[in-house]
Amino acid sequence: MTACLLACGVNPAKSCLFQQSQVPEHAQLGWILSCLTSLPRLRHLPQWKMKSESQKNEGSVGLFTYPVLQAADILLYLSTHVPVGDDQAQHLQLTQDLARIFNYQYGEFFPIPRALMGSSKKIRSLRDPLVKMSKSDPHTLATVRLTDTPDEIVMKFRKAVTDFTSEVTYDPEKRPGVSNMVAIHSAVTGLSPEEVVKQSRGLETAQYKHVVAEAVITKLTPIREEVHRLRGDKGFLREVLTRGTHRARELAAPVYDKVCRIIGLR
Repeated sequence: MTACLLACGVNPAKSCLFQQSQVPEHAQLGWILSCLTSLPRLRHLPQWKMKSESQKNEGSVGLFTYPVLQAADILLYLSTHVPVGDDQAQHLQLTQDLARIFNYQYGEFFPIPRALMGSSKKIRSLRDPLVKMSKSDPHTLATVRLTDTPDEIVMKFRKAVTDFTSEVTYDPEKRPGVSNMVAIHSAVTGLSPEEVVKQSRGLETAQYKHVVAEAVITKLTPIREEVHRLRGDKGFLREVLTRGTHRARELAAPVYDKVCRIIGLR
């Protein structure tokens, strides 16, 4: 994961890159925030509903309270803006609610973080365009990974679910499969969906899948190559994470200490 983030352009000289598990204040603040929310509030969050419906049992407490830990991840650094996709919007709303509840009970302390949404808010599964693309999807053809080879990418797009209409259009409601191809094409080229559709006029769906696959290959090849290079230098990766952990703790410790003093734990 560290290699992937660095290969995608995260600069450790500007960004604090670290393992959450190495900064205990995340879990500690998460417990405090869990005392400010309710079971019904968490039960309505989309990922809990989706995960619990897909499992034989209702799921673990850790999964249930995970959005509260996410809120701690954000509030611990007094964050004002958070980059999210559509699937995380409700979790950020929970974070905003928890910040407001804390501020109401104990006085103004946490900023209310705002969402930063890019143009590609949600990329959907290649096998089921009604759900999001997920790295935990058990279907290997559903997800494009940063480390996929060109041949793997071509195969995944060739087998991607679309429909029986050959024309390339962008209509997420009526044509989710083809529209997902357009959304991916737009994301990796920087073109708008309208520009992508205009460029693809006259192509049949099968031809267009190949065009999208080639665009994805062009975008991901340098990233894949850099990931491979970085994974060969584990010492550098550990050094990046160690520096990031030290910096994160320098930022997190005084905030958590202040929270404890505000609520009377110290």
